[in-house]
Amino acid sequence: MAEGEDLQTFTSIMDALVRISTSMKNMERELVCPVCKEMYKQPLALPCTHNVCHVCASEVLLQHGYLCCDPTSEPSSPAATPATRSPRLGRRAIPKPDRLDRLLKSGFGTYPGRKRGTVHPQTISFPCPACQRDVDLGERGLGSLFRNLTLERVVERYRQTINISAAIMCQFCKPPQLEATKGCTECKSSFCNECFKLYHPWGTQKAQHEPTPPTLTFRPKGLMCPEHKEEVTHYCKTCQRLVCQLCRVRRTHTSHKITPVLSAYQALREKLTKSLAYILSSQDTVQTQIAELEETVKHTEVNGSQAKEEVSQLIQGLCAMLEEKRAILLQAIEECQQERLASLHCQIREHQAMLENSGMVGYAQEVLKETDHPCFVQAAKQLHNRILRATDSLQSFRPAATASFSHFQLDVSRELKLLTDLAFIRAPEAPVIDTQRTYAYDQIFLCWRLPQHSPPAWHYTVEYRKTDAKAKGLKLWQRREEVRGTSALVEYLDTDSVYVLRVKGCNKAGFGEYSEDIYLHTPPAPVLNFFLDNRWGFNRDRLAISKDQRAVRSVPGIPMLFAAERLMTSCHLSIDLVIGDVAITQGKSYWACCVDPSSYLVKVGVGLESKLQEWFQVPQDVVSPRYDPDSGHDSGAEDTTVEAPPPYAFLTIGMGKILLSHGSALTSRDPNGCTVPLPPRIGICLDYEQGKVSFYDAVSFRELWECGVDCSGPVCPAFCFIGGGALHLQELVANKQERKVTIGGFAKLD
Repeated sequence: MAEGEDLQTFTSIMDALVRISTSMKNMERELVCPVCKEMYKQPLALPCTHNVCHVCASEVLLQHGYLCCDPTSEPSSPAATPATRSPRLGRRAIPKPDRLDRLLKSGFGTYPGRKRGTVHPQTISFPCPACQRDVDLGERGLGSLFRNLTLERVVERYRQTINISAAIMCQFCKPPQLEATKGCTECKSSFCNECFKLYHPWGTQKAQHEPTPPTLTFRPKGLMCPEHKEEVTHYCKTCQRLVCQLCRVRRTHTSHKITPVLSAYQALREKLTKSLAYILSSQDTVQTQIAELEETVKHTEVNGSQAKEEVSQLIQGLCAMLEEKRAILLQAIEECQQERLASLHCQIREHQAMLENSGMVGYAQEVLKETDHPCFVQAAKQLHNRILRATDSLQSFRPAATASFSHFQLDVSRELKLLTDLAFIRAPEAPVIDTQRTYAYDQIFLCWRLPQHSPPAWHYTVEYRKTDAKAKGLKLWQRREEVRGTSALVEYLDTDSVYVLRVKGCNKAGFGEYSEDIYLHTPPAPVLNFFLDNRWGFNRDRLAISKDQRAVRSVPGIPMLFAAERLMTSCHLSIDLVIGDVAITQGKSYWACCVDPSSYLVKVGVGLESKLQEWFQVPQDVVSPRYDPDSGHDSGAEDTTVEAPPPYAFLTIGMGKILLSHGSALTSRDPNGCTVPLPPRIGICLDYEQGKVSFYDAVSFRELWECGVDCSGPVCPAFCFIGGGALHLQELVANKQERKVTIGGFAKLD
């Protein structure tokens, strides 16, 4: 049992040592200079927050044509020999004299790289090896950088940890050297006891030097200002730089936010502690993300190889098809060539037969010697036909086949262009929302298109969410996946809410970018779906209702001509009324309509069903609005008291304008009205319980006017016409289709 516990303890100790060793090795990456790949030696803090050895920085600037002073800032000391001043200085190549002469002749000063004869000082640009960016060091170059003493201390502690048994030897003993027991910050050297007494004799100024533990790296006691050599006491938040008292009073820090270094220390220490605590508490999350990244790396390797294989197979398929096509085309040329050669060889043989020494001529000569008439006729007839053919071919000679193969030429310009344009498919570009066709009614109808040169999309994803200014966090996006076509319906929305929508396309290359967000406001109440009542009440001579009962047009015709004389004398005209085929008895309802801008006078609104029926039975007369200011909002009869709500509420529209009044309970003779442009759609919202009706710009949902109405009984939508005019009700989004509605010969695009 004891042996098992000892083994478990030993295993735990070994695991802890392995973790410590791994941690130390990982930390070593932070302590290595990006230039020399060794531990930092006198690191300088660059403005880009990276670090670099002083010696390395000087050499980098020298390579870029800047001459710097001795990169080691250590003063002369008893140990200030070339070998001990910098451990790496002995093996660094010293610039050749001819290079120095060439740089001096080119116009560079000795430090910090200012050209001779220049009016403005030259700033030094340092190429940071860590972030690969050019860092502006200003006019003073490396002289303006702080020495990172904290990093030096961390490096020294790390060296002592990994070389805990390594002793620091005295730098002044003759061989054999003794182990150092003291160090001197002023001399920047380590001594044994005897050498320390020897180099710090009594009665001299060096005797006042305070001994310190031996070390290989000597640093000043505090951080000093590079420019004034004063201890830094403040921190400039504007410049994000430590400053001394002299820097603080300079003009460059006027109106800057400067705080004591203690405050900056406490704030940064708290931030760093919180950040470190968060990282330490998120180790499981980090491990999970590392595992996810490693899995992504594996998938990347597999998918990359698969993509290479697919491309290779496709190219091989193209090559095979080209090879097959090449064989077919060559076979066609070969067949044509053989056919032509056969015809030409046959023609050659026929011409050779006409030669004197040919067989046909000799045969003909022998036939002419025949004296037997029947035999001669028999043989000569056949021979004569052959000779006639030869004679004809001789007189009208032309080759039996042409030698040109021009009609076998290939035009591969189109194919070459296709092959030149052969590239990896791209994801669709961000769609463009069509704001003219996109709107919100009972549902949201979203319409979009792809840019002109965008790759095609197989399908789209529509995302939407409700915006709520009072909510602390953003609501999650809701999605409609794989939408075919370039439009979509978004259903089940809350009333009187603002929704933000966006869309993106997808093809074989994946999803493209999102479109710009579009914000749409839903109606303030549920949408009421109704039709215009064509059964009773309205004047059929002057009003025409469409077959679908969604549109109406006022066609005054002959009665208007008969009334022309009375119009000029400011007599009365008849008002024509049409109502909806539904009556509202509870809740809130909303509907919208479009009024033809060329309409002379149209009133849209609501009224008590009983009062509207009375109006139907007894036609009302109104004064012509051309000469009478009574063209505002009708709120019922003029003798209606203020306490009793009017039975009617109408918004007056005429000649592309809406007449608005400043009052809330308006009469038809309010002289203080003003006009606003007619929006594309007018929205009407009736709150039956509250007894009020509101009129909106149905595109922006800006409220135009609100008034009270009598809701003691059923209330109907109502529309009035004086003179010519037309309007149509907005259809539900689900039934919306682009079509032409014809009303009495009047065609209008719905």
